Amino acid sequence: MHSQNTGSAHKSLSVLPSATGPSSAPTVTPHTKPPVDPATLRHKDLKRGRFWAHIPAYADIDEETFLDHKWQSKHTITNVDKLLAAVRGIAAAGEAFLQDAAEGFAKAPMSVRVTPYLLSLIDWNDPYNDPLRIQFIPLASRLLPDHPQLGLDSLHEMADAPVPGLTHRYPDKALFLPLDTCPVYCRFCTRSYAIGLDTNLVEKVTLHVNEERWRKAFEYIASRPELEDIVISGGDAYNLRAQQIREIGETLLNMPNVRRMRYATKGPAVMPQKILTDTAWLDALTAVVELGRRLHKEVVLHTHFNHPNEITSHTEQAMNRLMERGIFVRNQSVLQRCVNDTPETMSLLVKRLGHVNVHPYYVYVHDLVKGVEDLRTTLKTAIDIEKHVRGSTAGFNTPTFVVDAPGGGGKRDAHSFEHYNRTTGISVYTAPSVKPGQQFFYFDPIDLLPEEGRARWADAAEHPRMIEEARAAAVASLR
Repeated sequence: MHSQNTGSAHKSLSVLPSATGPSSAPTVTPHTKPPVDPATLRHKDLKRGRFWAHIPAYADIDEETFLDHKWQSKHTITNVDKLLAAVRGIAAAGEAFLQDAAEGFAKAPMSVRVTPYLLSLIDWNDPYNDPLRIQFIPLASRLLPDHPQLGLDSLHEMADAPVPGLTHRYPDKALFLPLDTCPVYCRFCTRSYAIGLDTNLVEKVTLHVNEERWRKAFEYIASRPELEDIVISGGDAYNLRAQQIREIGETLLNMPNVRRMRYATKGPAVMPQKILTDTAWLDALTAVVELGRRLHKEVVLHTHFNHPNEITSHTEQAMNRLMERGIFVRNQSVLQRCVNDTPETMSLLVKRLGHVNVHPYYVYVHDLVKGVEDLRTTLKTAIDIEKHVRGSTAGFNTPTFVVDAPGGGGKRDAHSFEHYNRTTGISVYTAPSVKPGQQFFYFDPIDLLPEEGRARWADAAEHPRMIEEARAAAVASLR
């Protein structure tokens, strides 16, 4: 039997092309697909060179300086006037655009914080439509009224917090918020109730770094044997000092119940320079990851890219550095109108993330956040985009599209609703393992609804009727 199998193997090998002499022509294997369209390989084309030099303030900055995280931090813009001054003269539409932005910030829930790196990636020839400008610089002319059902802490993170800055919603997972600052401030932040400075629109809840608050959070985690998974967010883990990265990591890893940890940071998308030049911070993160590995516990980095233009050659260098250290990186995007709400853009983002060794994990349907209704899009959009993305690359590099259910229902697969009325824009979810017996309602932005739906929302008396209709339909679907 053995000799027969060996002979069969030799026979199968004999069909391969041989190279017996210079006149032998190689056998051409027939292709099942036509030649690849070069456009499908765009994910490999990363921005390189001194792309920051078109900003007058950075025109003379060499690459070594631009890659210094200290220089980036020192020159991060935290003042509206300074931000507008930096792009005066290069922003298309000139003073009209600058005035529009100044008025936009006056009505925004988030204060100003923009890195030089981020500012340099915006296309100032078309700032009104640039996907990065849309995420970080509000324009009064584009703002829309908040949805009537919107609340400041729409996900009820504070309601599910046994101690300040620690949300325990899922059975085995908790969210720890050790600080309330970030390297940049995103317009769409779901934690605008706490992050950054007070604005004209929002007086913030304080979650400053505080030893006593941290101690209470650690004591609670240690007291709950079911808590195995801890997310360290904020704010942003990028803004933790190296010693704080170690302190949090070692404290949690030394708890027998904790099996998994994730440091969450927007940083790689807005300041990859920190990973490249802040050796102390990277060494601290590496030490925690290695300690976890010795204890057979998982420590990973979660980050947040939303658009392919946020990924440059500097990103690739930074992600290579993390990979060399054995640090696994996952990405969580937010679906945003005119940013990444087309199959083409989302597919390119997913492919480009995979190219730089970042695993797409989630795409969130935009939360109901105060002051950014112009960024939200419909649940239908998310479902349609996911159909296009799935199958375009490997399954482990394909994100799950989720709704973080308002009211504290947690993350639900976008398509797992019990009911969805595309006219009123109301979808209903349940979360049997999180809060059994409850219903959670998500609301599409009103301006994207059909005329009938917009008319009903224009009448306040119709609001409870529409919600009750959705509730009853969801109950009926479960029978």
